Amino acid sequence: MRMSEIAFNTVDWSTVEPTRHAGDVGHALWRTQHFGPADNPIRVRMVEYVPGYVSDHWCSKGHVLFCLDGELETTLADGRVFLLKPGMSYQVADNAEAHRSRAPKGARLFIVD
Repeated sequence: MRMSEIAFNTVDWSTVEPTRHAGDVGHALWRTQHFGPADNPIRVRMVEYVPGYVSDHWCSKGHVLFCLDGELETTLADGRVFLLKPGMSYQVADNAEAHRSRAPKGARLFIVD
């Protein structure tokens, strides 16, 4: 991730309109902002997974993900499983390790990708 052409600014996430993204089970609400040049923007999100959420896809995009509330269970394509609790993060590069998430108890995350 290369961050360029981003002026200092603040975001009041409560004013960013959420978009709904269905999973195999449940849904996620994304509050999304994009920063930087149009040809290589940085996406910054506050994401809320409802309790019982299960992702509908394997993701190969790189992320920096920080768990604010709840618990996020992430399974890698090789079968390893990681549980994030509040105050924990994970980092993964683009096309490094496919991952899929679920949130049995629900979760609130801050994600940069």
